[in-house]
Amino acid sequence: MRISILAAALALAFAAPAAAQTPAAPPVPTAAAPDVATPEAIVAALYGVISGDAGVARDWDRFRSLFHPTARLMPSGMNREGVGVVRSIAPDEYITRSEPLLMADGFHEREIARRSERFGHIAHVWSTYESLHNLSDAQPFARGVNSIQLFHDGSRWWILSVYWQGETPASPIPADYLPPAG
Repeated sequence: MRISILAAALALAFAAPAAAQTPAAPPVPTAAAPDVATPEAIVAALYGVISGDAGVARDWDRFRSLFHPTARLMPSGMNREGVGVVRSIAPDEYITRSEPLLMADGFHEREIARRSERFGHIAHVWSTYESLHNLSDAQPFARGVNSIQLFHDGSRWWILSVYWQGETPASPIPADYLPPAG
């Protein structure tokens, strides 16, 4: 009898979710309801909050409010040796790394095409973007594709992850991910 009780206790202990063992995430600022009402709105809010002219402060609390407490941002690309790499960072780490460049150079990222799929409480958005330092720039300095995973908790949409790759000569954006020719 004692062995079965011990075995049951051990099974329950090992079955506890890993989340219970991780430190609590910092509190998320309250989002503006229009920013998180639809997948389209939250993606527009994401682009809107990171975009601005040189010297213009971003609303980082608005940025944080879009992301689930467990969210990650994952830039990917190739290293100097030509090997594919990806880095996984939290929204606050993105702020720390990106804010000086956004403030110094100006940065406007805008969506130029989108593909979306939705099932129940999840949505996946492929969002093709172009990046400019100033809205008056004749050509973008970069383009790429964001893979954005969203979750609806019954009240609002959350960004779970933004995983992206910039376009390169070796990896041009496929036609299916560009605006229709016209």
